[in-house]
Amino acid sequence: MSFSEFDLIRTYFSHATGNRGDVLLGIGDDCALLNPPAGRCLAISIDTLVEGRHFLPEVDPAALGHKALAVNLSDLAAMGAEPAWVTLAITLPTVDEVWLRAFVDGFAQLAAAHDVQLVGGDTTRGPLSITVQVHGFVDPALALRRSGGRAGDRLFVSGTVGDAALALQRLRDNAAHGTEDACLLARLDRPTPRVALGRVLAGRANAAIDVSDGLAADLRHICEASGVGARVDLSRLPVSPAVAAACDRGDWHFALAGGDDYELLFSVGADQVDAVLAACGAAGEPVQEIGSLVDEEGIALVYPDGRVSKEIPDGFDHFRT
Repeated sequence: MSFSEFDLIRTYFSHATGNRGDVLLGIGDDCALLNPPAGRCLAISIDTLVEGRHFLPEVDPAALGHKALAVNLSDLAAMGAEPAWVTLAITLPTVDEVWLRAFVDGFAQLAAAHDVQLVGGDTTRGPLSITVQVHGFVDPALALRRSGGRAGDRLFVSGTVGDAALALQRLRDNAAHGTEDACLLARLDRPTPRVALGRVLAGRANAAIDVSDGLAADLRHICEASGVGARVDLSRLPVSPAVAAACDRGDWHFALAGGDDYELLFSVGADQVDAVLAACGAAGEPVQEIGSLVDEEGIALVYPDGRVSKEIPDGFDHFRT
């Protein structure tokens, strides 16, 4: 069957997600008409995924649809925002109906889980790439930022770190096998955006960021924006058994610089820690304390043997990595 651009939109995207009451006009016109709630500001983020750079050619298309939206929802989570609307621009080399239907299914399932409506976008022909822009709402007085950290704050991170990077390394080495690798691969292909945790932290945490480029690199962003340093106790990092085994061999790259974790890294005033931990526990969002912010410049890594180092591994950077 031969598809035009508008056939693609009507068949796969026009009704991919549910309808929200604040969408006055969605897909099908030159622009969407949207009605943001009074008293809240828009939080907007955009990411592009390119084949061969952000995902392997053989990736499961349903997982890719999930991830394309998840990495953007993670940005909203880092601001404490409530997701609402999304646009999708996809460039396809050909129209593969089986691939496209699976991609849309993965995208739509995650959108439904967070009450997100697809309100527009673009389709074109060329090398496979996917650009997603998300829009959410947040009370401007409660929005999380990278710049709010203060010396004395305690540092926390959600979930585990390093799994996605280890999964990617094993795929590249053709060494992935067994149940452990399936768990790691799920962390790479289907990350969980910590939207609920971000909503809990809004107005409670002082600074926050999502861990996309690696724990150390993203902590550096908080430090630079807040004008502080940090001290991290590596023995307290939340890691899976597979990543822990690499750390035990002296390879801390996955835990500190691997990227693609999409966990939340945040700081909390010392006098607010008990209240924040109670709120996280009540919401079913486990977090782990890993260190503190300090008034000394730079990041100090405290290794399990007591060694302290300020040599920080580089995280992911499109133009240096």
